[in-house]
Amino acid sequence: MTAGVFDSVEEAGKALAAQGYLTDQRLATMVFLLTRLEKPVLLEGPAGVGKTELAKSLAAATGRRLLRLQCYEGQDETSALYEWDYGKQLLYTQILREKIGQLVADAPDLHDAVERIGAQESVFFSERFLAARPLLEAVRSEEPVVLLIDEIDRADEALEAVLLEMLGEYQISVPEIGTFTARNRPYVILTSNNTRDLAAALKRRCLHLFLDYPSAERELDIVRSKNTGLPEALARHLVDIVRGLRELELRKSPSISETIDWARTLAVLGVDELTAPVLSDTVSVVVKYDKDVRKALDALPRLVDPNAEIPEAAHGHGHGHGHGHGHGHTQEAPKVSADRGSRSFGRSRS
Repeated sequence: MTAGVFDSVEEAGKALAAQGYLTDQRLATMVFLLTRLEKPVLLEGPAGVGKTELAKSLAAATGRRLLRLQCYEGQDETSALYEWDYGKQLLYTQILREKIGQLVADAPDLHDAVERIGAQESVFFSERFLAARPLLEAVRSEEPVVLLIDEIDRADEALEAVLLEMLGEYQISVPEIGTFTARNRPYVILTSNNTRDLAAALKRRCLHLFLDYPSAERELDIVRSKNTGLPEALARHLVDIVRGLRELELRKSPSISETIDWARTLAVLGVDELTAPVLSDTVSVVVKYDKDVRKALDALPRLVDPNAEIPEAAHGHGHGHGHGHGHGHTQEAPKVSADRGSRSFGRSRS
């Protein structure tokens, strides 16, 4: 790798893997093209699939500083581009009050005094008083950076229009000063959770990739790489269970990072077998809304063991202590033991 530019797709994948971010061939290819073509990349897909984490890992892998613009509803351009430091301008005005007084001391009337002060306007609207926000900071940076424009779909369409000059020419125009053009083009990654359609003009300026949840094997590789402490057999089965939860109509599906958190939670608890009660007690690690929790609790026994017969008495309660236990007449909860690693658990959902 030379100056943050990858020499091959394989090198891009290995560099990201060294930072703990595992990619497939498609994603590694996109990252390679980003560094070679110096075009922005738009990553679209559900929340929690690693879009934001890619930008962080790319910055670490290339030794570049990460700048992040977090988008939100009602955001205006000042938070993205720049604003004038009015407090600093006022302070300088007070310090220079005597000089300003001398400037207008012999002015014949108010109009002439205003004209004289106006002629000095460029002094107060200069780079000295310009407060750069992430977009302008990325353009003005002396060192190359990675610019993350996160969740662009949350911002209003007006902000998309502001971005077009930056994404197309890597420059930003400040009316009072002029145009700033990047000396070192930043690597730009935009992310979207697909909450709304983005403008065609914005998409034209970007390379594009839809990033979905990884295959079961890839997700297991990710969990394994994080050293969660959960035995291999249980980690494999847990990944299958999480993928089963994603197939439910949940308000928010479990993210990859939440799969990792669940694995660590179970490891900390010393769990050596997966049972519906154990998973029910900890399901809030990956399911965050009450209705989603109820759906998950109903589904967990069959996700643990697709062949299990779930008694009617096990349904309908949502106190978080699992299903099919504590009623005397129910069967033993299905379970998976850590020492049964050779068994193929559940259905494949890759």
